[in-house]
Amino acid sequence: MEKFYKNLIQSIGEDVDRDGLKDTPKRAAKAFEYLTNGYREDVQKVVNNAIFDSDNDELIIVKDIELYSLCEHHLLPFFGKCHVGYLPNGKIIGLSKVARIVDVFGRRLQVQENLTKQIAETLMEQTGAKGVGVVIEAKHLCMMMRGVEKQNSSMKTSCMLGAFRRENSTRSEFLSLIR
Repeated sequence: MEKFYKNLIQSIGEDVDRDGLKDTPKRAAKAFEYLTNGYREDVQKVVNNAIFDSDNDELIIVKDIELYSLCEHHLLPFFGKCHVGYLPNGKIIGLSKVARIVDVFGRRLQVQENLTKQIAETLMEQTGAKGVGVVIEAKHLCMMMRGVEKQNSSMKTSCMLGAFRRENSTRSEFLSLIR
């Protein structure tokens, strides 16, 4: 990857041997590897058996989870917040594991629509919940720095599964609590 970054920098007419750029290919490769470490993560290992028996059957919400990802179309960042809710069905998941699941899929080349669905389906699969709701609000640098250059634009996506899709009251409660 370091060689590719060196070639990329040279292809725009820069001198990769000048002081400020000497170690940039190595730093950029290391950064890109970090930003895409979700490909090297295994959800089972991330969850690490942190699924616990519970008789709680009320809505559980984790909101304002910071989210950073890279647009698969332009390799530019998008960032924002992810809100996750689920209705337990005899099992709950460790609190930090919800944020870790967001990171596993966020640290891949993505489109926000697919990211939202991947988080929801994984939480449903891992917990066996009666329902899961995920809402992501993000700003995309591919729209802000290039193309239409709309600085104040943001995108909201949602995925509602199980009771969140079937029952308007469950969906409404989730959406009102994340506001």
